Amino acid sequence: MFARTERLLLRPGWTEDAPALAAAINREEIAHNLAHVPWPYSVDDAEDFLTRERDSKEASMLIFERTATEPRLIGGIALSDAKLSDHARQTILGYWIVPSCWGKGFATEAGRAVIDMARETLRIGRLTAQHFVDNPASGAVLRKLGFHQTGDRGPLFSVGRQIASPGLSYTLDLKAATLTA
Repeated sequence: MFARTERLLLRPGWTEDAPALAAAINREEIAHNLAHVPWPYSVDDAEDFLTRERDSKEASMLIFERTATEPRLIGGIALSDAKLSDHARQTILGYWIVPSCWGKGFATEAGRAVIDMARETLRIGRLTAQHFVDNPASGAVLRKLGFHQTGDRGPLFSVGRQIASPGLSYTLDLKAATLTA
């Protein structure tokens, strides 16, 4: 899946993106806010991630800032399918942005594009998301995207932290959602 926004290009990662991906995400402040990213993060980790098989209901894209020359890798965003039980599944939104681009609205812009894909192309009815309590900026992005806190507060494990830390859970009903600025 691909998306183009006013400032961004979202596209699947390719094997040749591995060095740029490793350079972008290999930051402790990123890895510690994500569930499945090891710290430190190597080119081999990036290659493993980029070549992993994905379910048809999943979307994993790198986020590139569109520039006057070549697009610049600034993050990643994904919809992941998780099994809750034999009869229940959920689709989880996750994202990250390089620290030099924090506070510029890139996560919200990319999130809007992916939510549109989830609703219109993948026909997903509900999304969930989580963030660590010590990462309130992620909660602000989720609320801008229309997510509502569920009230569930529980430990979230981070491979980068190597520990479970307090987290908050959110949900977004895509059938009823309207995005705010």
